[in-house]
Amino acid sequence: MSVVWVDASAGASGDMLLGALVGAGVPISEIASAVDAVAPEPVDLAASQVTRGALAATRCHVSIADSVHHRTWTDVRVLLTDAALDDAVRDLALRVFERLAEAEGAVHGISPDEVHFHEVGALDAIADVVGVCAGFVHLGVTEVVVSPVAVGSGSVRAAHGTLSVPPPAVARLLTGVPSYAGPPGHPQMEMCTPTGAALLTTLATSWGDQPPMVTSAIGVGAGGRDPEGWSNALRLLIGEAAGPPPASPAPEDELVVEANIDDLEPRLIPGALDALLAAGAHDAWVTPILMKKGRPAYTLHALTPHAAAEAVRRVFFRETSTIGVREHEVVKRALPREMLTVSVGGHPIAVKAARLDGEVVNLQPEWDDVARAAAALDRPAIDVLAEAKALAEASPRSAEASPPSSE
Repeated sequence: MSVVWVDASAGASGDMLLGALVGAGVPISEIASAVDAVAPEPVDLAASQVTRGALAATRCHVSIADSVHHRTWTDVRVLLTDAALDDAVRDLALRVFERLAEAEGAVHGISPDEVHFHEVGALDAIADVVGVCAGFVHLGVTEVVVSPVAVGSGSVRAAHGTLSVPPPAVARLLTGVPSYAGPPGHPQMEMCTPTGAALLTTLATSWGDQPPMVTSAIGVGAGGRDPEGWSNALRLLIGEAAGPPPASPAPEDELVVEANIDDLEPRLIPGALDALLAAGAHDAWVTPILMKKGRPAYTLHALTPHAAAEAVRRVFFRETSTIGVREHEVVKRALPREMLTVSVGGHPIAVKAARLDGEVVNLQPEWDDVARAAAALDRPAIDVLAEAKALAEASPRSAEASPPSSE
């Protein structure tokens, strides 16, 4: 199984990822070809060797002419949909920009389709996203493990004024995944951009330290700044997974936070569930119950890692009528999983693939993607769901580790 470990301990940005891919051996012509297929105006890519702190690194320069266009998510979606791109590159880039649009929309309180990307919608960011997606598709990796992401500290100037680090969009994008200000002695600056956060959270199949692997290539991508005493660079380690997979999923200690509720307008419950998941809960659900004096009610539950517990508690108190919650420790065992992308009628659908002992044992299309595709194609959702699952089953990424047929 091919694996990439992304060392984001010095942060992440689109150009850092591009530089690391080129440094690891991805031809810059492969990246430039994909970018040229999408960019409506000339974009020039060039790589050079630089140093960042004590590290030799590859700097990928994205040069564009001055442009006054502030493109919306709708504009970017049309560019990607109409471009002569490999389907896997297109689908991955669509997912990255959709993630960006949803985060920016949530931050500003507007629909994702209304988002004007400003910095992240400029041509250089389109080049970053499409180029990085093309690079990872070229590598053909099946597993992408990302370290905790350093976001930096201090403040940063943006289109909307001065913002504290991490900026709101980055904080939103990294909700539910490991991030931190940075190691001791890190410079006060923005270390992870919205583009970098959207790319990492879309590409990652898991998070943590370097997995057991036999490394075959290393790429070091330089950031634009070179602060004294600090290596502003991102590393990619590329290779093959080493050692047998664990016999069973490792246990994780988590919390179940719950409350009995009998006096909340029922139409508010779906929003509360969404807010719990956005706060970092791994799952959220409702159970009908009968309370004292025969009153019908329900219990709202959230399964959450300890790191997100306080944010989850705040959702209970802010989004529901409860004034108290119960908590108890549980042990969770989850299969390792990765995200595949298939295309039904030209619409990308993410599919979660779960593995046991390295074999795919479950393929589940993401329902929101299925529903959007069904509505756009005017087809029954059950048909789109079945087609997406069949395409995922036929995908080389699932077939290569699927159990052999018993026939």
